[in-house]
Amino acid sequence: MRYDIAIIGSGPAGLSAAINAKVRNKNIIVFGSSNLSEKITKAPSVDNYLGLYNLTGEELKNVFKHHIEEMDIKITEERINNVYAMGDYFAIMANEKMYEASAVIIATGIEYTKPIKGEEEFVGKGVGYCATCDASLYRGKKVAIVSYNSEGEEEANFLVEIASKVYYIPMYKSEYNINENIEIIKDVPLEVRGDISIDSLVLKKSELDVDGIFFIKNSISPKYLVPGLELEYGHIKVDRNMQTNIKGCFAAGDCIGKPYQYIKAAGEGQVAALNAVSYLDNKKHS
Repeated sequence: MRYDIAIIGSGPAGLSAAINAKVRNKNIIVFGSSNLSEKITKAPSVDNYLGLYNLTGEELKNVFKHHIEEMDIKITEERINNVYAMGDYFAIMANEKMYEASAVIIATGIEYTKPIKGEEEFVGKGVGYCATCDASLYRGKKVAIVSYNSEGEEEANFLVEIASKVYYIPMYKSEYNINENIEIIKDVPLEVRGDISIDSLVLKKSELDVDGIFFIKNSISPKYLVPGLELEYGHIKVDRNMQTNIKGCFAAGDCIGKPYQYIKAAGEGQVAALNAVSYLDNKKHS
């Protein structure tokens, strides 16, 4: 099945885009978390959202949630690893699934987890962001998973069936649902080292000899999420229509730049949706 518009992100920009695309009878899919934006929840008070005054972040989140539920908009809880422009459509890669859409709106927010030293240098040379996608490359090899959320547990459990050794470095506090053959290391990763490809992960208290490292983050930097996407000062570059340099790919919210405000993100989500709809309608008549 090919959707009209895929929206990646369930914060104010993504939800606003979803609402406006749905109103215009487009077949949409929204990727994100059913808890919506974690950033919203943490706000003690929101005073600058027009018409919704003096709310806590939790209350604002509940208003958003009620709105999308009333419009029968569902959130697909899949972590998107890559979005590929295929000409007429986009291939959206989740862990072991692929979705198709004629247009895409990126509304992933800002990347808060900064890469460690050497991480970006070795992307594709031993560093990856999806263990289940690339597991076959590490058959019989030693692998580390640095995970910023519990999703990494499932990936580690999958990888341990293939790799000779799996180290799990959790960057969050929880009870870990981990295979007994996986070694949990509670330490802080500092640097990825190697020559042509990686050979070690340096931690604060130790160093691991590994052939591969997977970083499981809440969001992936846009330059790795969408190959070929043009960035400017670390944000996705868009025009006034929220159009990126890739035809049919739009972006909105914190990922396109400051100010990082909910009301600004929601407005941009609307603009992105309206222009995505125009793009699809023009394609239909061309």
